[in-house]
Amino acid sequence: MRGLTLHRRAVHAVLAMLTLVGVFVLAAATPARAGENTFVEVTPNTAQAGTRVNVRASCDNANNQQATVHSDAFGRVVLRPDNGFLTGAVTVPGNKQPGDYPVDLRCANGNTASTMLTVLNMAQPSKGPATGGGGTADDRGSGSLLLVGGLAVVAVAAGLGVFGGNRRRPRPGA
Repeated sequence: MRGLTLHRRAVHAVLAMLTLVGVFVLAAATPARAGENTFVEVTPNTAQAGTRVNVRASCDNANNQQATVHSDAFGRVVLRPDNGFLTGAVTVPGNKQPGDYPVDLRCANGNTASTMLTVLNMAQPSKGPATGGGGTADDRGSGSLLLVGGLAVVAVAAGLGVFGGNRRRPRPGA
């Protein structure tokens, strides 16, 4: 009977300790603030002028409503709900000056977020470099010469295989 009383006291002590830990954890936890899941991202975040970028955003609990992003890099874009996020795509104009451009999100619920888009405007070559393009190669059948040489090597190797395999080997004990 005495063992049963000790067992009950131990169980009560463990339950009291768990209750105190639970109260401490709940008291120390900070409440969730509205808007902590509001963000905007641009992929790629460094883009050549004239290329397309994708915009993905979240407006906390308002991802079922449209939102807008604005940037001097590409103007205004409407983001639409897509699998729990807000998405859109836009092309950076080809004549956009290089630099860092803020991309500002404005949500229907009033939340805002911002990120940065870096635009590059490097000159693109209109055609490949002048490396000769095979113009210095001789046109007198160099390709057929290689083909004939390759066939000759294969024929020699096959001949050696046939003649080498036909040679008689002495029998052991004969």
